[in-house]
Order: sequence, then C-alpha cells, then structure tokens
Amino acid sequence: MNIGGDAGNRTRLRGFAGPCLTIRPRRRSENYGVRLQAKAAPTIIQMKLRIFTEPQQGASYAQLLAVAQRAEHLGFDAFFRSDHFLKMGDVNGAPGPSDAWTTLAGISRETSKIRLGTLVNSVTFRHPAITAVSVANVDAMSNGRVELGLGAGWYEAEHKSYGFRFPGLGERFDMLGEQLHIINGLWNTPLGETFCFDGSHYNVENSPGLPKPVQARIPVIVGGRGAKKTPMLAAKYATEFNMPFVNSDAFVEQCARVREACTSIGRDPKTLNYTIAQATVCGANATEVEQRTRKIGREVGELSANGLCGTPDLIIAKISDWKAAGAETIYMQILDLDDLDHLDLIGKEVLPHI
Repeated sequence: MNIGGDAGNRTRLRGFAGPCLTIRPRRRSENYGVRLQAKAAPTIIQMKLRIFTEPQQGASYAQLLAVAQRAEHLGFDAFFRSDHFLKMGDVNGAPGPSDAWTTLAGISRETSKIRLGTLVNSVTFRHPAITAVSVANVDAMSNGRVELGLGAGWYEAEHKSYGFRFPGLGERFDMLGEQLHIINGLWNTPLGETFCFDGSHYNVENSPGLPKPVQARIPVIVGGRGAKKTPMLAAKYATEFNMPFVNSDAFVEQCARVREACTSIGRDPKTLNYTIAQATVCGANATEVEQRTRKIGREVGELSANGLCGTPDLIIAKISDWKAAGAETIYMQILDLDDLDHLDLIGKEVLPHI
C-alpha cells in the first residue's frame, strides 16, 4: 500500500436484519395458546466494509479471484489490492508480483457487483496517461465499478529491484500533483475538445482525452499523514481521503487538516469521504483469533491495539468506535488469502451489523 509516500503508514507485514420472533408456551389455562415476543433488532452501524489485499506477499491470480468472488458473494462493498512489485518481510513472495490493473481487469470480467480498486498506485510506476487509459478501460470492462487510489510511493527497495527511478520525497509529491491533474483532466475533457498540460514532470499536448470512463466520475482516493501537501491534494482532486494503519486520534487530526484545506479552496468538506484501512483478524473464539494472528506474524495484544482483532463482537465494537471518530468506510486488510473461512466469518457475523 502506497499512501502519500510515507513509509510510516505501513502496517507490519510478516512473512507473510429485522426482528425475529420466538414462541414461548404460556402456562396452561382456559385459553391455551402461545405468546409471541419480538426481540430487539440488532444494532446497525452505517459504514461500508471493503476487503483489501497485499498480493506482493505472494498471491496468484486464482487466489485473488477467489477472494474477490467470495467477498462479492458475502456482500462486501469492494475488493481492493495494493500496488507493489516486491515482497516485504521474510516471505518468498512467490509466484511473484502482479500488475494491479491487469489483475483487476481479469477480476472485473469474473465479478458483477463488487467495486474494484487500488490502495494505492504509485506515481513512480506509470505515466499518468497510461494510468488514465488503463483505469478507464477497466471501468468499461466492469461496467463502471472501479476506483483509483494514487500515492507518491515509498518502498525504495522495489524501485531498485525492478529499475524504477525513485526521486526524493518532494519530487514524488510534485509528480503526484501533476498526475492527479492530468488524469482528472483527461477523463473530464468534453468529447470533441482537447486537453493540454505543461508541467515540470509531464507534458500533454492536444490530447482528445480518450477513452472516457463509464462512470460520470471515477472515485479518486488520496491519503497519508503529510500535514500540508497531502490535505491540499485531497481537497483539490480526490473524492475520498484515506488514512491507513493509524489510531483514531491521528485520523481525526488529519481529517481536520483535510477539511480546512477544502474550505480554503471553496470546497464543501462534506463532499469528500473519510476512510481508514486496518489490519484485520477475526476468530470465532480466542483460540481462532490467536491462530490467525500468529499466522500473519502479529501478536494478539499488539494487533488489538493497532488494528481490528478479536471475536465478531469485539470487531463490531471497534468498528462502532471508528464510526464515532468520523470514518465512513473501513478497508479490512486481509493477509492470509487462502483462509476463505476468515472472510466467511466476517461476512456472516460482522457484516450484517454494518
């Protein structure tokens, strides 16, 4: 996951419904019968839950497709993936990295409802015109279900391993601003008109701005901890601001900066969605929680403090706390892609309350 180019945003990767009725017998009497008593309806937290994966840790297309299809079947709002070319930690990363939009293109043809996107693409990997064309293509292939997360990148080792240039943080943020401007410009240029841009890093001359997305506006996600540039880029170009792997205090503080940036340019802060990403482990009981947490190289106490970890009731309570802090969507980072029972548990015991 690349958000705003801040390595501190990373989570640690190791090696990897309505009321029901109950019938209760009455004491035998002259009018023998039954009494119906309605139970209280479950609490519903108005948020969206999305599944977020890290394929660079080792995932085939078949594994990613299985997760996306199961997430769709269970009713999750979206399936997202990271954009990395090198594993992290002591896993071997086999079978190797996969291109984000190639993967999502395939998944788009084998799903029908679930939204698809990246959290997030790095500006260092692709020219903005390539990104604009690729994302618009997949939007058409999916019949309007894609979203684009875009960040400045942070993982220097993968750039060295695959020959990508890795400029300094200030230059990468400048590139991010120009890419956001170009991508939005290409998508929003009216048919029959052309788009031009003369920047420090990219130049576009008389582009027809084709192809056009199916959606009137593809959602664009910007996020991260930067105190100045990040909030302003989100205010200018994004439909969503995301904070990954932070506590609620940091989330509230950064969202306040984003709202201030929106106000400073005359944008209503309410037109932006505010979301989080959290490493997630759910178990039916304490033993399952412990097993799943250890399998991804974390400790229950640590992950409980820094992510979503526990039995379904504990996960629901934590989600409720995030709702109170102002989060509208949670990206649930799922690291063990072979454990579809994990998705089933969250989908059946947590999602109905959200």
